[in-house]
Amino acid sequence: MSLSSHIEELKRKHHVLSEQVEAAQRAPGASSLEVAELKKQKLKIKEEIERLSVNA
Repeated sequence: MSLSSHIEELKRKHHVLSEQVEAAQRAPGASSLEVAELKKQKLKIKEEIERLSVNA
């Protein structure tokens, strides 16, 4: 897998997590712990994208 395709895959995962966070925040039964965990995953992916983009 090339670096650019890896970055694109990470961006796709970041977008999916964004949608999951929004859906969880709208859902009445979603716990704040679940939302926080999704946000952590999203942040890790964003940091990885930035790290790889700087090195590209």
